[in-house]
Amino acid sequence: MKIYSKVLAVLDLSDNGVRVGARALELAAATGGTDVTLLHVVEYMPVEPLSDSLLPAIQIESELLERARERLQAIAKDLRRPPPPWQVTSGNVKAEIVRVARDGGFDLIVIGSHERHGLSILVNLTEDTVLHNAPCDVLAVRLPNARGAA
Repeated sequence: MKIYSKVLAVLDLSDNGVRVGARALELAAATGGTDVTLLHVVEYMPVEPLSDSLLPAIQIESELLERARERLQAIAKDLRRPPPPWQVTSGNVKAEIVRVARDGGFDLIVIGSHERHGLSILVNLTEDTVLHNAPCDVLAVRLPNARGAA
């Protein structure tokens, strides 16, 4: 019996994102062939949002999306053969993760989480917002902190 049937793995495009994707795929294999989809959200904010020159901002966002698609496709191919489905969206990272999970009928979100200390505990990080707004369960994968320690 599958505990989860559809898992959304949220990846940044770093080695930490690869760790999150690998953990989601390991969970899927252990629970009997659960479907996993990889997601990356590009959050682009133009330097001059009220500028008259909208075209360069659109071109920059388009280039960011294309680079993200290329990188996520490569990560997907490296994680598993055949690669899992993946998608790249743009917008507010927190809102997009929740929207994709809701619209796609996912029953688990797998997301990376860094250990926090000091004032960073007060910051509303992506994983906290997703946890409190998700339409489903959320699994946080512990990632190494900035100094490289686990």
